[in-house]
Amino acid sequence: MDTKSLTVFLSVCSTLNFSRTADLQHMSVSAVSRCVQRLEASVGQSLFERDRRSMRLTSAGSTLKHYAEQAVDDWDRVRRDLTSERDLVGEVSLFCSVTASFSVLSPVLESFRQAHPGVHIMLHAGDQADGVGRVLEGRDDVAVTVRPDTLAARLDFLTLTESSMCLCIPAADCATRQALKLDGQLAAPDFWSDVPFIVPERGITRDMIDAWFIGRGVTRPRLYAQVAGHEAIVAMVALGLGVGFAPEIVVRNSGFEAGIERLPLDPPLPDLRIGLCALRRRLRSPLVRSLWRVAARTYDLPV
Repeated sequence: MDTKSLTVFLSVCSTLNFSRTADLQHMSVSAVSRCVQRLEASVGQSLFERDRRSMRLTSAGSTLKHYAEQAVDDWDRVRRDLTSERDLVGEVSLFCSVTASFSVLSPVLESFRQAHPGVHIMLHAGDQADGVGRVLEGRDDVAVTVRPDTLAARLDFLTLTESSMCLCIPAADCATRQALKLDGQLAAPDFWSDVPFIVPERGITRDMIDAWFIGRGVTRPRLYAQVAGHEAIVAMVALGLGVGFAPEIVVRNSGFEAGIERLPLDPPLPDLRIGLCALRRRLRSPLVRSLWRVAARTYDLPV
């Protein structure tokens, strides 16, 4: 069995979906199917039980999965031992938000390109709330994201920076600002039910915001919009469409800072820890481990 086939098999084990694996491995669905069929012919047993709605590993599939993980790890270890880090060649898949790409990641990538010019960074941008999930699914090697309160045992996290959360309101006179009736202080707690809020549609910060509302006795806040990404929240607040919570690092780098005003939060939301997230198993790869080390050095962190 070659390691490529085992890698494809492990991807199917993770996604339980041939189409998703085909996208991740840059293959056709038929090529993924043939790969699994060859492995099944080799072991003489079915590796997956499939019906129209679901797919799951068989007992033989679980046994092969354990072998495949060990075999791929061993092969990565051999390549690591035989390859100088200065001669690294290959590709690392990296996921981050637009803000993180230039506020957090930019100095890391500059240093990494100088140290390892033969390594190509495949950068995918999107909502940071998707970062941990994409790493767990094997869609990306590394993600720049917010550290969850509880980190899965399979993951490792390198905190690069922190950011406070702030409550943003429109700076210009508008209906939203007038509705707040600000006299140098936040409106009374029971008034927040009538203020139009723009919130993240999911993720760690959404959970924090929901808990903040509950703590203030607001069980049904008025939601103007639920959007993907904090960048959209800051832009919509600057346009006067509502108020919203956003990380300070996003506000400063948004280009809309002049259009918003920050209000103090009582109680304040916890600070966000922002950094790199990766599967522990993937950190055994010379490519991923080198990126991790460069990031730590860039931010003067212990390697």
